[in-house]
Amino acid sequence: MASFNPVKTSEEFLGALPKRVRDVIERRFGIGKSKDRKTLEAIGASYGITRERVRQIESHGLKKLRSHDFMKEKQDVFEALKGELNKRGGVAEEEGFLSSLAKSPEEKNHIRFLLTLSEDFKRHKEDDEFKHRWSSDDKLASAAHETLKVLHKEISGAEPLEEKEIKAKLASIAETKLPEGIGEEATASWLSVSKLIAKNALGGWGLADSPHISPRGVRDLAFLVMKQHGSPMHFSEVTQAIKKNLSEPAHLQTVHNELIKDDRFVLVGRGLYALHEWGYQPGTLKDIMKNILTSAGPLPKERLIEKILKERHVKTATILINLQDKKSFKTLEDGSVALV
Repeated sequence: MASFNPVKTSEEFLGALPKRVRDVIERRFGIGKSKDRKTLEAIGASYGITRERVRQIESHGLKKLRSHDFMKEKQDVFEALKGELNKRGGVAEEEGFLSSLAKSPEEKNHIRFLLTLSEDFKRHKEDDEFKHRWSSDDKLASAAHETLKVLHKEISGAEPLEEKEIKAKLASIAETKLPEGIGEEATASWLSVSKLIAKNALGGWGLADSPHISPRGVRDLAFLVMKQHGSPMHFSEVTQAIKKNLSEPAHLQTVHNELIKDDRFVLVGRGLYALHEWGYQPGTLKDIMKNILTSAGPLPKERLIEKILKERHVKTATILINLQDKKSFKTLEDGSVALV
């Protein structure tokens, strides 16, 4: 929280302004009787003047305050704000930064006003890659932007990362821009500036438009919970996990149907599914048996069964029944099984 009283400080500044100028600035920043910030158009309409004239009045008022003796008298306030930004690596996402300092929405508006007053701070508008943000140092702000741009490229198409992993990756890139590196609080602040990076419901970090981070349907939700589980799951387990872990609605038959349709999932047992990326191959049990023998050549029956059980969750008796297919398999003189 702020080490000073934002409301009292800003009111002292506002007291140096003519009535109408003060009213315009209060309404623009939401620091007067109205707690909501008003547009130039709204203020202009109330006065019967153009938005451009309102902008001029606002600009004139701020300029007057910036040249006032209060700027020197309240230097400790601006130093405190600069210290908070510097702890965060010199740049911070606006809403998160203001919320961390303010005790109330009203105080947030007053702190925004004080940041605007001092030329030590710069507000960067939201763009395609970054959120609204404040900086206290051009070098640090530039380093943050360049670091995040590199990070965006590096994690494109990547699997979700744990929070400590993505922070470590960001810190590593930052060291190429700033040899002295950045601290833990700065790493978190820089990360929060990005519009392209987000965290999914399971705590994984990645690009916000990735299906791993922003699931677009039941298939993506199923993939997320199975990925977290790390081993084959019955479709009923997947359904329950979607409801419990992701707090999303899921219907048993819908989940089963989507698992059947999506090539990311492989049926490895009765109602049991695994991820294709884990090395499981699609096909019937007999297909798997043939694939193994094609790849490895003739195998002792016990060894063949062992390999099959790594691919399919079936009973040994089921494998032995399939081996009786004389059109597909044969037993050699040494007891090994081979393809016909």
